[in-house]
Amino acid sequence: MPSAMEGSEGAEGEILRYEETEDDNVSPTDLSELLKEGTKESHDRAENTEFVKEFLKGQIKKELFKLATVALYFTYSALEEEMDRNQDNPVFAPLYFSLELHRKEALAKDLKYFYGEDWKEKIQCSEATQHYVDRIHHVGQHEPELLVAHAYTRYMGDLSGGQVLKKVAQRALKLPSTEEGIQFYTFDNISNAQQFKQLYRARMNALDLDKNTKERIVEEANRAFRFNMQVFDELDKIGRSLTEEAQDGGLPVHDGKGDLSKCPYYADKQGGSQVRRAATHIRQEARSTDGALCVPAGTAGPGCPYQAAMALAKQPLVQLIMAACVAVAAGAAAWYVM
Repeated sequence: MPSAMEGSEGAEGEILRYEETEDDNVSPTDLSELLKEGTKESHDRAENTEFVKEFLKGQIKKELFKLATVALYFTYSALEEEMDRNQDNPVFAPLYFSLELHRKEALAKDLKYFYGEDWKEKIQCSEATQHYVDRIHHVGQHEPELLVAHAYTRYMGDLSGGQVLKKVAQRALKLPSTEEGIQFYTFDNISNAQQFKQLYRARMNALDLDKNTKERIVEEANRAFRFNMQVFDELDKIGRSLTEEAQDGGLPVHDGKGDLSKCPYYADKQGGSQVRRAATHIRQEARSTDGALCVPAGTAGPGCPYQAAMALAKQPLVQLIMAACVAVAAGAAAWYVM
């Protein structure tokens, strides 16, 4: 539901030289160009699904991220099984980069981090993911030339936009700097993603394929995008049921649909008595600390009014209002951080 040293070691220790390829001499009839142009609309639609848009805004809930990782595990398990099956098939062999690209082991590490040692007993393949998996197996066993479409759609995305998602997830979910939980996005055996992608496209363009087969590969790539979007939609439906989620013991995270009137800031603007009462209780404490205010880092998102007001923290009145908001928020279970 996703980038220059000179090369990486191959399976037998040889150095894979990325600079052997050039992107300057591509033709409109090259498979890489046909895929780029032929999937542009699908790519745009995928980027505009609610799941992806919320993810990019840093509003991904940990439980949903875990389920997305489960979906990826089953998807890549199927894809890499079929890639292994066809590693010597001339219609796919030039694109077989198991050391550089395979993600199943990395995903297993992520699932172990999220679910524990017995993670295999705690996960299951969702309905939308199963449809995707079934198609990959069909292609690998009956139309292996179309496997190119699925590999291209997944791995090239992982080396491109996937690197953005990695940073968003690490920040939004407060994941360790040592990259536990996001090993999927880490390609240890690719030293220069841009050059590797050039190599991959050059290998695709060198495949001995007729016009009809190229068209079928483009069609299959669009089908792969649709499968991904169906998984995103499935996750989005699950996400709508997760209206709140405590992040590391912090305040509930706003899901984009909360009642703004429940925000202490807005309650005060509307004459709410809670803020005024809280202000009275904390006034003495505020004075005793020379008006200083400590807002716990990360408890307020960029859309929260009192987060924006932090820029005005030198003003005693603003300090008082902000402190009141924090005091009320700490005791208001219904308050969503914006």
